[in-house]
Amino acid sequence: MVDLRTIIESLGQSWTGDPAAMDDLLADDVVIESPFAAGGAARWEGRDEWLAFAVPARAGFPVRFDRFTPLAVHETVDPEVAVLEYELAGVHPGTGERGAARFVGVLRVRDGQIAGWREYQNTYAIVQALG
Repeated sequence: MVDLRTIIESLGQSWTGDPAAMDDLLADDVVIESPFAAGGAARWEGRDEWLAFAVPARAGFPVRFDRFTPLAVHETVDPEVAVLEYELAGVHPGTGERGAARFVGVLRVRDGQIAGWREYQNTYAIVQALG
């Protein structure tokens, strides 16, 4: 059984180096949502749908993250759900500019896998970091 700490570490590894670190933790029926994404709310149902989006998006993403900082983990009354506050920082390879943004993720873990992930992004910080 994968615990929440292991999942959080794998998320950090995914964002700062090995994108596949998260993929194996996703349940087949995972639901991933980004209600406040810069391009508008987005929702992916199922690991295959998520990967069809994420793999090409990762390849073309203009920032390379090099730091993942978990700021807080809040347990909830639902034993499957935790709220993760974190910061990602990185560099824009084309300009050398550094930037950071904070996020809040509502994470549902069931049977050792991520069954749900709802991420609230600081879209202003992301736009600033992307130049």
